[in-house]
Amino acid sequence: MEPDLAGRRVAFLVANKGVEHDELVSPWNAISEHHGVPELLAPRPGIVQTVRHLDRVDVFSVSAPIDSVLPSDYDAVVLPGGVVNADELRLHSEAVEFVRQVFLNGKPAAVICHGPWTIVEGKLVAGRTLTSWPSLRTDITNAGGEWVDEEVHVCEGGPNTLVSSRKPDDLPAFNAALLRAFSMSAPPARQTV
Repeated sequence: MEPDLAGRRVAFLVANKGVEHDELVSPWNAISEHHGVPELLAPRPGIVQTVRHLDRVDVFSVSAPIDSVLPSDYDAVVLPGGVVNADELRLHSEAVEFVRQVFLNGKPAAVICHGPWTIVEGKLVAGRTLTSWPSLRTDITNAGGEWVDEEVHVCEGGPNTLVSSRKPDDLPAFNAALLRAFSMSAPPARQTV
């Protein structure tokens, strides 16, 4: 049976620049195709500039600034990668606190590539097993997590389900795992407009 995310609001939490294009667009499309409601949250209103490695690609409109929404209004969160994106996002206390609240409230999360930097910053990886871009291995292990080199890893050994992948090549497995995890979470408690 196909995963159904009907009515589930999914926060895509990013910085306003440096987001790895495919790591934003591919899961966004997968969630939309399965009836979920993705929303792009960033520190500032306006646009998000995506990249492929270091080359600028497309811009996307921000749905809302992070500090104007409540984590309780969302059913899941996705943290795409991109070195600049992830490095900037972890410096925004509102973004880190948003993710902390999602985790502590047992809502599923999906991180890819450099995306785990925000959960490292939020002290959310201790006792968890995850994968990432290889250069984050030391950050994850220093934060008390176990790093594995896998296409996708699903960790349920914490307050929430955590789906992680290494890089854009892993997107098919990442999308399939996050769709399963997000569809198995509690149904949305409110109607979307």
